[in-house]
Amino acid sequence: MRRLAMGALVGILGTAAVAVVGAQQSDADMMREMKDRLQIEDLMWRYARALDTNDPEAYAAAYTPDGQFSAGPNVTKGHDALRKMIADLRQGNADAKTKGQARPPLYHMTANERITFSDKDHARIEAYYITAAASGGPNAPLRVAAVGRSIDDLVRVNGQWLIRSRNVAPQD
Repeated sequence: MRRLAMGALVGILGTAAVAVVGAQQSDADMMREMKDRLQIEDLMWRYARALDTNDPEAYAAAYTPDGQFSAGPNVTKGHDALRKMIADLRQGNADAKTKGQARPPLYHMTANERITFSDKDHARIEAYYITAAASGGPNAPLRVAAVGRSIDDLVRVNGQWLIRSRNVAPQD
């Protein structure tokens, strides 16, 4: 009888040990995911800021080397093309200013973001976006320039989260 009780106790303790190790792993996974969410939030802030300031280098740096930006049928892929896209925006703004047609700054915002992880190195963000043109004075109030939905596929590369693809006109 004593042997049976000892066997049951060992079994219970073994099960409890497995449960504790499982809980610790779960806590570690939760901590990693919380850290990843903060890093992804920072990435998307840097992305929006690079776009708003027309900074080609910072914009391209938010993407993987083969990363792509899609807006409907228009696809821009790779660091060189992404840099050029933003440099062209910067040049267009400078040209407009030279002609006395200065464009108000744009502010890109997201709302209702949902981050999901398919594994520890891949994530997706689904969100709504709002692009606002700043007020140009009392006769030119703030205006909404664009609204829509976006899907971003992210990947961890060398410990850093980057955008693999950004689609601001998904069809689904």
